[in-house]
Amino acid sequence: MPEFPCPESKKQRASATIFWFVSEARLAKRYFVSGMVQGVGFRFFTQHSAERLGVRGFVRNLWDGRVEVFAMGTPQQHKELQKLLERGPFGSEVTEVREEPAAIESQYDGGFVISPSA
Repeated sequence: MPEFPCPESKKQRASATIFWFVSEARLAKRYFVSGMVQGVGFRFFTQHSAERLGVRGFVRNLWDGRVEVFAMGTPQQHKELQKLLERGPFGSEVTEVREEPAAIESQYDGGFVISPSA
């Protein structure tokens, strides 16, 4: 854990430690991406983008033509990922990115994967 320059008071040192954990808080979201997003490399683009950002989770095609993204990361990581999802890879045409809150799922702590279609 990083050291924070604080006076020797235990109360102040505890406050700095709490701030560290709050500033690095992770949250989970599901994104549903609509448009021409299947058959254009969207899942590979999403996996590469998420790994580069340090986001954990999965991406998969849905039966209705959308792509589902489950992502766990900091608010800043989610902001960056959403921008990339809205743009998509070359050849895709994103018409909508819908976001929903989700619960943290520990089985995805190891990285970001492409899951089988649903």
